[in-house]
Amino acid sequence: MEAGRPTPGFGRPVFALGVIALAAVGLALGDFLPGQAVPKAFPDRTALAYAAAAFMLVTGAAVAWRRTAAWGAAALAAYYGLVVVLLMDGRVVLRHYAEFLAYSNAAEQLAIAAAALIVYAATARIDAVLAARLTRAGQAAFGVCAVLFGGAHFAYMNLTAPLVPAWLPPGQLFWGYATGVAHIAAGLAILTGVRARLAAILLTVMYAAFTPLVHLPMLLADPSNHGVWSENAVNLVLVGAAWVVADSLARPKS
Repeated sequence: MEAGRPTPGFGRPVFALGVIALAAVGLALGDFLPGQAVPKAFPDRTALAYAAAAFMLVTGAAVAWRRTAAWGAAALAAYYGLVVVLLMDGRVVLRHYAEFLAYSNAAEQLAIAAAALIVYAATARIDAVLAARLTRAGQAAFGVCAVLFGGAHFAYMNLTAPLVPAWLPPGQLFWGYATGVAHIAAGLAILTGVRARLAAILLTVMYAAFTPLVHLPMLLADPSNHGVWSENAVNLVLVGAAWVVADSLARPKS
């Protein structure tokens, strides 16, 4: 690790585990994951879905291992940034530009690309100045994603609030709005650099809390629901992505 770069922490392996979980869901379903918008009539769609899931499995495993993290992260950033966000989701955004859901769905995919870019910058043998620029680009992209996630909470409160456990005081609407505000505040902090690391840490904790409070109970209640499996995997990869951002905002070791 070159002087001036933050030392990768636990965010990288957690992020890698999330990518592997996404790949496992894709392989189990034999289909593209939600957010990877490939038309049903696309030629050899099933074969391509398996290939994409296998690719994610390999790159996720590569990111988990320190020696191969750089090339795994580079491949993952390229796939999610160019193929998923631009080619797949870009078409959806252009077609449904007036619908906020199109942007928030694309943001989930962009968040993965952003975290992968940061991992690459931290692990590749590249110039420190270039690494810093790539890291900042990844942080900024993730900050935008967080703002969009928060906006989705407000735009679709009728869908967000029921996800909150009914027993959690002071109420479902309160936590729906609170988590929306928390997303937006964290995103702005990361974008501006004001208390950015604290914001990324708190965002990581919030995502981690979503698993036992929201996603895991849904899975236990309906284990045959493929969408719930996907949501658990997506939440895990977002925990890792936010953790990667938090690690990248730590003070570099000289």
